[in-house]
Amino acid sequence: MLEIEKIETYRGRAQILRQVSLSVGERESVVLVGRNGAGKTTTIDSIIGLLPLRSGKITFQGKDISALAPYRRARLGIGYAPEDSGLFPDLTVAENFQICRWLAEISGRAAQAAQTDERVYGVFPEVKSLTQRRGLYLSGGQKKMVAIARAMMLSPAILLLDEPFEGLAPVVVTRLIEAVHKIKEMKIAVLIAESNVANATRVADRLYAIDRGEIIYQGEPRKVTENQDVMKTIHG
Repeated sequence: MLEIEKIETYRGRAQILRQVSLSVGERESVVLVGRNGAGKTTTIDSIIGLLPLRSGKITFQGKDISALAPYRRARLGIGYAPEDSGLFPDLTVAENFQICRWLAEISGRAAQAAQTDERVYGVFPEVKSLTQRRGLYLSGGQKKMVAIARAMMLSPAILLLDEPFEGLAPVVVTRLIEAVHKIKEMKIAVLIAESNVANATRVADRLYAIDRGEIIYQGEPRKVTENQDVMKTIHG
């Protein structure tokens, strides 16, 4: 589904990612875990195309997308929910959704788009009552749900979720983790950037740990807690 090969990415003059490689299979939930500043968001931004690669390669469904503009990556079926949710504050939730619906239709996935509302509200029934509310007036948990739901309106093959559980109450985190499991049942792959190891192990089929822009662990989620060096690094 998604293959990242030895990518190096800079923010300004500072090199953030160093030879980062990871993969996401079909219907798989993969979590990239690390403390703040470790390179998680830069990895997500590199995949969606918000930051250019200095070297390395990103392949999506067998196609090299390393040099594609972000909107073209979205058209191929890569959904994205940023850390700050990224909602248009002056648009209603319904209008935020419509933008991704149009993109799905333009991209030739109109048949899938026709079924998307039902699938999205099946995962997030709470969002249905928010459709006429402007993005500015949503709570933190509501914004996260709407951001993920909006990305699903694209009818994506994979979802990139950047810190979806950050700053949320435990009950809301549990609700979102349940949603991710439902999304996987829809045959949508998921890549999540997450700073909390406990949350990561609840949602991941496979886990990567990153520190200072380098992958320091990959494997089964529950085994990461047995690696004292990795746990010390993640927790600082």
